This record gives sequence, structure tokens and C-alpha cells, in this order.
Amino acid sequence: MLPSADSSPAHDPYAALRVPDFRRLVSARTLLTVATRIQGLVVSWQIYHLTNNPLALGLIGLSEAVPSIVVSLYAGYVADSMRRKNIVVVALAVLVLCAAALAGFASPYGIHLLAKDSLYTLPLYGVIFVSGLARGFMGPALFSFMPQLLPDRALLPNAITWNSTTYQGSAVLGPAIGGYLIAAVGITNSYVVSTVLLALALFQFARIANRPLPPMEGERLNLKDSVLSGLRFIFGNQLVLAALSLDMFAVLFGGAVALLPVFASDILKVGAKGFGQMEAAPAIGSVLMAIFLTYYPLRRRAGRKLLWAVAGFGLATIAFALSTNFWLSLFLLFLTGVFDSVSVIVRSTLIHIYTPEYMKGRVSAVNNIFIGSSNEIGAFESGTAARLLGTVRSVVFGGLMTLLVVAVTAWRADKLRKLESGTK
Repeated sequence: MLPSADSSPAHDPYAALRVPDFRRLVSARTLLTVATRIQGLVVSWQIYHLTNNPLALGLIGLSEAVPSIVVSLYAGYVADSMRRKNIVVVALAVLVLCAAALAGFASPYGIHLLAKDSLYTLPLYGVIFVSGLARGFMGPALFSFMPQLLPDRALLPNAITWNSTTYQGSAVLGPAIGGYLIAAVGITNSYVVSTVLLALALFQFARIANRPLPPMEGERLNLKDSVLSGLRFIFGNQLVLAALSLDMFAVLFGGAVALLPVFASDILKVGAKGFGQMEAAPAIGSVLMAIFLTYYPLRRRAGRKLLWAVAGFGLATIAFALSTNFWLSLFLLFLTGVFDSVSVIVRSTLIHIYTPEYMKGRVSAVNNIFIGSSNEIGAFESGTAARLLGTVRSVVFGGLMTLLVVAVTAWRADKLRKLESGTK
């Protein structure tokens, strides 16, 4: 991804996949993503049909984002202080237990806990809250552990692209499988499938050889100084800060994914299977673009292409909100994934290349606050805006805000606008 102009023409698009531990990481992450996408789709479908309230969908995102944000900075410090594989294994084990709990609540033996009163969805939100804590710790550790598996730093851009490609590919499978499972076997068994896949991900990740922490420059800092040093690094690097801010606000305002149950049920009227297809469409676009970038990496004007991609994301979001045709809506969701893939790969490359290895846990934690949690907070924003403005108007508003963010970033972040490639 983003090689310099004098790179060797003998480009091996499969270089990172030839490393056994990286393949294990990719397979574990694929299982993890498929499982969590199934679980996310099922729980949103379940809660919307329990409440018939778009705001309840937004609360799903908020329930996961709040704990993730609260622990992120400390989790980054932990990822730079402890062996990263151990953190991921523990967090994955917690996610397995959370998936099993959702299955238990949806079973005939646990359904009485969701009695029809004002608190009947609290157990579901409680499990989501705990899973948010686990993901808050897992994110920085997983992000910073991946480069340690590569024997040569030159493999890093290729590994980042494959990481994104396989993630998006599994994000395609998850919603498609989840929509089919809801229709074919019901909510309870769908949660069971998610639990089994998470257990397999835990087993596969446990097979990866552990790695020691990268050596630090100078003395190891205490919690406060360590966190502050990570924040100073982010806010002192215009390229990294601009890429993070651009992606964060685009996701925060431009994401229509949280409201897809409303579009599927009430606007396009396509049911659970159509809902699964709509959930999968952005990921299909993302994986196809990621594959394209694996073979044809961005070589010139990466910053401008990033800005145009986020603008395209905003325009496709607006068009999706106004569409009343299912197939056109699928295509527009597909385009949002195409544009988003460019943003994800450029941002990940910038962070990995410009961040020292010993600081990647802390920087990834800030990245998680900027990007990871903005998905969930964006879901809350979308649900709240839909309640106040209506579903269609709220998504149009989000797309317009995305375009405004692009314009401000292009004006203020001249280093990003002039960026040619992601290599130093």
C-alpha cells in the first residue's frame, strides 16, 4: 500500500500471507468479524422488533461505545506494557461469554428475563456494555500486535491491505449469514452460531506464538505520562490527526448502517433477508476495493484521493437516503463501502508508518476513540436524529455534514492535501 515512486516493479501481492503467524491472525480475525457481525445484526433486529423505536438502535451503539471510550486510553497503556497476545486472548474469552449470554437470554429458558415492562431490554444492553469493555482492551492490543508478526517491516503495507481485505470480506459474510440465520433458524440459534465462531477465533488466535514487547526509547513511563505522550504524538502530527479526524466525522455523521433495520422493515419493506443484504453491501464494496488496492497500491496524490473518497462516501449516503428502490439502495450502499475502503487503508498505513512500535498501543487507543467508538456514537446520533427529523432526513443531514467535514479538512490540513504517498 502506498509504496514510494522508486519501488521495485516486482510487487508480490501475497507477501504478508506467506508468514504463518500472520495467516493465523487473519483467520482468527475473520472468524471474529463474521461472528460479531452476525451478533450485531441479530441484536439490532431483535431490539428493533421488541421496541419498534429507532432510538433503541442508537442506544445499542452508545452501550458499546461508552465503555470502550472509558477504557481506551488505559487499554493503550496496557497494550504497551504487557504482552499483547495475552490481552487479546482474555478479551476474546470475554466476547465468547457475552455471545453465550445473548443466546441464553433469547432462549425459552431466558426469555422471561425480557418481560414486557420498561426495563425489558436492559439485559441485552448490559451484555453489549460488557462486550464494549472487552473490545476496548482488544483493539489497541490487536492493532499493535500485528506488525510484530512480520519478519520484515517492508511487508507492513501489504499486511495492512490484506488485513483490511479479509476484514471487509468477513464483514460481507457476517450480515449475509446473519440475515439468513434469523429467517431460517431464529434469533436464539443465530446467537449460538455466533458463539461457536467466536470460540473458534479464540482457539486460532491462541495458536499464534507470543512476542515480547518492543524495546522502549528511554525509561518506561507511568500511566499518566504514558497516556499524555501518546496524546501529544497524535495532536502534534498533522497527517495522522487529519486522517483520524476526517474518518471520525465521516463515520459519526455519514453512517446510515445503524438505521438499516428501519429502511429494511418500513421503507424498502424487504424483511430480514433484505436487511442482511443491505448490511453486506458496503462490505462487498470495501473488499473489492481493498483487493484492487492490493494489486494496484496508491502511488500518487494519496491525500487528495482520500479527501475525494470521503466526499464520495457522503454523496452516496445522501443518495441512499432518498432512494426507494431496493436494488439502487444496495448499489449506493456498495459505493459507500468502496469509498470507505480507501479511507481505512490510507489511515491505517499512516498510523502504522508514522508511529514508533513501542507507542502503537497508546496511539491505537486514541484511534479507537476517534474511529472505533465513532461507529457506535454515530449509531446513537443516527437514532436520535431519526427520532427528531425522521429517518430519511436524518441520513441526508449526515451526508451533508460529511461533505462539510471534507471541505474543512481540505482547507485546514495542507499536509494531508499535499500528501503523495504514505512512506516516510
